[in-house]
Amino acid sequence: MAATGTPATVEIMTSRRAALIYNPIKVDLDALKTAVSAEEQASGWDETLWLETSEDDPGRGQTDEALAADVQLIIAAGGDGTVRMVAEAIQKAGSSTPLALLPSGTGNLLARNLDLTLDDVPNALETAFRGDDRAIDLGLIRIRDENDKVAEHAYLVMAGLGLDAKMLAATDDELKAKVGWLAYVKAIAQVMRDKNQLRIRYNLDGSGNKSVRAHTIMIGNCGSLPANILLLPDAAVDDGEFDIVLLRPEGFFGWVQIFTKVLWENGVLRRSTAGRKLMGLTKEVRALNYLKGKELVLKLQRPEEIELDGDGFGKAVSLKTWVEAGGLTVKVPAGTAPEAAGETPAVAGTAA
Repeated sequence: MAATGTPATVEIMTSRRAALIYNPIKVDLDALKTAVSAEEQASGWDETLWLETSEDDPGRGQTDEALAADVQLIIAAGGDGTVRMVAEAIQKAGSSTPLALLPSGTGNLLARNLDLTLDDVPNALETAFRGDDRAIDLGLIRIRDENDKVAEHAYLVMAGLGLDAKMLAATDDELKAKVGWLAYVKAIAQVMRDKNQLRIRYNLDGSGNKSVRAHTIMIGNCGSLPANILLLPDAAVDDGEFDIVLLRPEGFFGWVQIFTKVLWENGVLRRSTAGRKLMGLTKEVRALNYLKGKELVLKLQRPEEIELDGDGFGKAVSLKTWVEAGGLTVKVPAGTAPEAAGETPAVAGTAA
């Protein structure tokens, strides 16, 4: 006689494993391993694969190893350079494996722009293991250097030519390690005396060639810099476009206009309704020009220093940069991703 009743439910446990790629100079390894072990047990993940970066390999080989191990999550523990390198390796491998951030550097620019908690390891690990997936844009760039060699990279926050790249090149690394972003003050003072301008010929989204002289050009996927400086107020990490700013000061008064616009209008007025109304009464300044686009081709009259996410990449004579919309999946706190909150991610050409 056949048995009757409800069939027994068979519970299938899915094995999940993360890889943590870390810069040994930036983290307290023993404390971090203790915190990761606690979060693994709390969230039901298997033991994490630990991969250490080195000066010779700051993240590419470790990311390839993690992907070959078929992990379900990669955590980057280090500065902006480590995060950029891991993201680039994920993109080049054509992987959809999500990336979690464990901010451990000076700038932590992507983490700041995603409003992630800094200096809170347990919170960052909870986001990594139990947070939501969020698709963000990835900047890709092909740089031709002064020796006619071409290299392709990814960036998450900004690419820059001019003041910021020269500032990074002039920064004392030992001083930066001791005092953080204050080390840039000396470098800024040094490069502000540089009167040389960039002479640029560019084509934005195939709209035709244009020529311009500028002190600095910055191409951003995100808008905020350290110290809560909002350089690109309309930039969004998921709008399918990058924002471009050209700094074109003419003498001391031009720099005053730029600092007023960035620090006062963007940094203070824009953050309140009353302030935004006041902004409507102010005029745009010639020293600061904004553009938007998906693809930029740029040629320089002479080799110029270039930086990506705060790291110098030598000198460029030309470049092509474009946006890979939704090209990287990152972990954000549960319930904060646009999809989880019932919102539609920003798309180029539509309101965010």
